[in-house]
Amino acid sequence: MDESGFSLRPSVRRTWAPKGQTPRIKHRFNWQRLNAVGAIACSPDGNDPSARLRFQYETTNSDSSILFLEDLHKDVDGPVLLLWDGLPAHRSKQVTAFIKEQSWLTVERLPAYAPELNPVEFLWAAMKNKHTANACDDTIEQLYNRLEKAHQRYSSERQILKGFLKASKLYG
Repeated sequence: MDESGFSLRPSVRRTWAPKGQTPRIKHRFNWQRLNAVGAIACSPDGNDPSARLRFQYETTNSDSSILFLEDLHKDVDGPVLLLWDGLPAHRSKQVTAFIKEQSWLTVERLPAYAPELNPVEFLWAAMKNKHTANACDDTIEQLYNRLEKAHQRYSSERQILKGFLKASKLYG
């Protein structure tokens, strides 16, 4: 599980254009953000991966972390081993108490400063470098639609998700 933010301010990436036609990005300097909480759920051997995402306007906090875990429990049958970082919201008294009450959930913390071990980081990078790069959405709803379309794509192309798991070195 991990969190990320997406902004209406375009992330500029290298691109190509016909000679003499310099690409231009026009945007309204809107600083609104859409936050995401996500996980790549899979079987213990890394098979059958699926992307689980929750988009929200507010910054991730204890309440939104618990809501995501409740949604995850509804979507995933059986026990869950959750790997996540040391975000303060994950260590809060409220989240800690919630986790202790859940017989289906075991939580392990990823080492500090090791985002490369978290497969969801590769999902965020793909979404930011491919789906939102050089995009100039005018409204947060347009950004949401763009991200939801990317989510659907990754949910249907499980080989890409397997690649994210493999890139994290958690699966061979």
